[in-house]
Amino acid sequence: MYNQITSNRQKSWFLILIFTGILAAAGYLYGYLTHSGYSGLVLALMISLGMTLISWFAGDKIALWQTGAHELIKREQNPYIWNLIENLCITAGLPRPRIYLIDDPSPNAFATGRDPKHASIALTTGLIERLENEELEGVIAHELSHIKNLDIRFLMLIAVMVGAITILGDFFIRGSLFSHRGRDRQGGHGIMILIGILFFILAPLIGELIKLAVSRRREYLADASGALLTRYPEGLARALEKIRDAKQPLQQASTATAHLWIASPFGEGGFRQKISSLLSTHPPIEDRIKQLRAM
Repeated sequence: MYNQITSNRQKSWFLILIFTGILAAAGYLYGYLTHSGYSGLVLALMISLGMTLISWFAGDKIALWQTGAHELIKREQNPYIWNLIENLCITAGLPRPRIYLIDDPSPNAFATGRDPKHASIALTTGLIERLENEELEGVIAHELSHIKNLDIRFLMLIAVMVGAITILGDFFIRGSLFSHRGRDRQGGHGIMILIGILFFILAPLIGELIKLAVSRRREYLADASGALLTRYPEGLARALEKIRDAKQPLQQASTATAHLWIASPFGEGGFRQKISSLLSTHPPIEDRIKQLRAM
């Protein structure tokens, strides 16, 4: 389990380094062709960060509202779930997150929030009804690991970079249209238009693929961390099998919140899953089960 955790963390940071290199190269190229230094890169980062901060402080409330989740205010409303989460939080050394239930027969769960002190965990009624005690503990431990590993904060950094690359692509196009100085008059203007078009098309796509790859690495990391918390990888493995076999999409599935769930909210084997594994925010459940049972 420790080896799996170390491996996934290293791979996540490796992807971040690649992402940073692409963003820095794009900013340098833009500054070189427009003679504006790093102003374009700085402006793109500022705009992207501003947009992301709005999601940072209100994104969890929006996600919970979109899924129709309702909060458990008191232990008496569902003492079984309350006690499971509270006991695991004590073991993990985490404050108890706010607990939400979603009236949906599809077995699934997600955690959200910007840090452990502002976290929430949501479980569908289908998950609670289908899973045994140890299996449900495995799912909850997985979601608590997302909170403890600060995955939401980690993915916010990725979102800022994706946004900055997209904005820089737009800057390339606009800069090529309005820049007429120095090298631009000597043929650089046409080159910049060509580079701008290519960058505008390819860079956001590359950024999204890296974001999805990082998201998948964080799922593996949460699996390993959750297994370390319960000391029982088989519980989460069996839970994932039941989620896979259900093949039931959520009633309010959304691409905007798909990366939050423990498994794809569109159901295994659905049309969106068959388009391409590259476009999925989740690694194949079979691979996750295999790694859990190898621990």
